[in-house]
Amino acid sequence: MLELLYFVIALLVVLLVYAGISAYRLKKTVTNLSQEQFIEGYRKAQLIDVREPKEFEGGHILGARNIPSSQLRQRFKEIRPDKPVYLYCQSGARSSRAAMFLKKKGYTQLHQLQGGFKTWTGKVKSK
Repeated sequence: MLELLYFVIALLVVLLVYAGISAYRLKKTVTNLSQEQFIEGYRKAQLIDVREPKEFEGGHILGARNIPSSQLRQRFKEIRPDKPVYLYCQSGARSSRAAMFLKKKGYTQLHQLQGGFKTWTGKVKSK
């Protein structure tokens, strides 16, 4: 019984360390921006919506290009590495993963909309 308790405690420690390292890596990879900060910079950057096409068609930030996270591995070269990249998805999870991927490919100026599209109150275009 005591061995099981030690195992569970060890597992929790490993999970906490992993979560901490992941959060630290993400913080070094992508800059989280409030909507106001996002609006200030996205017009001079590449605005990428990483949601799926149906979500994009339902409404997206004016001027955004749709490169779904499911296609990013094949299409990342459509994004210029020398210009800032502003990413967003519905809540922030997919854009975080997209930023981690782009960082591995050499992109350095990565920003994401804090809270994702669901928190956006700015201009929206829908098809």
